[in-house]
Amino acid sequence: MILGIGVDVVDIARFEATLERTPGLRTRLFTERERDLPVRSLAARFAAKEAVAKALGGPRGVGHLEAEVRRGESGRPELHITGRAAEVAYELGVKRWHLSLTHDAGVAMAYVIAEG
Repeated sequence: MILGIGVDVVDIARFEATLERTPGLRTRLFTERERDLPVRSLAARFAAKEAVAKALGGPRGVGHLEAEVRRGESGRPELHITGRAAEVAYELGVKRWHLSLTHDAGVAMAYVIAEG
């Protein structure tokens, strides 16, 4: 059963300008595994983190570092949820996450489904 859906879109050029203007933002938004990726990939991952929060219903206290996007063995992106986000997901009964990422024509997008 679908317990939550989240989607987010990021303008890549605007996101890149924000990262350049505020260098410390990378460490506040991305895990160590994510930080050195190309900007288009970071934009897609930021969209995924926002989409996770939306799929969880926008609970207070959930931080960007609590949702990490990793490449699975098959090459598909996978979500790894920790901290407060994992607590909320558990309370909602989330058993599985589905994630789709894309970036093209200057935008990055993520779609997240929380399944119970």
